[in-house]
Amino acid sequence: MKQSPSTPNRLANSGLGAVPAVVCLAYATQADTAIARLAAGLGVIGFAVLTVRGYRLSVTYEHSRLVIHGYLRTRVIDRERITEITDFPAVRWTARNGRERWTPLTAFMTSPGEIPATRLHKDRVIRKLRQWARH
Repeated sequence: MKQSPSTPNRLANSGLGAVPAVVCLAYATQADTAIARLAAGLGVIGFAVLTVRGYRLSVTYEHSRLVIHGYLRTRVIDRERITEITDFPAVRWTARNGRERWTPLTAFMTSPGEIPATRLHKDRVIRKLRQWARH
């Protein structure tokens, strides 16, 4: 089952990349040198990727694994390796080599200024995820 933040929250998550991408694009149009334009162009590309990944932040839990789509990477964790879903929220798990790991669930982090409906949705998703991890 795939769990994603609400649409307004997804748009806000994508803003982390969209705003700097626009700034880089504006700078690229006014840059004097080719190196400055190249750097700004690379910035636009990088921030565009961050924009798309921010919009797609989610968690998918299947029968035997958890897939966490974050800003920078997608992590796949086997269900039996999960030891806890923390309040942060994050997943504590054990790697195959026995090392303890920790992966944040950035899609469902809350902030003080959030509207109550958004906070309730995120809390509900974390509760469902904890129930899934226990079975």
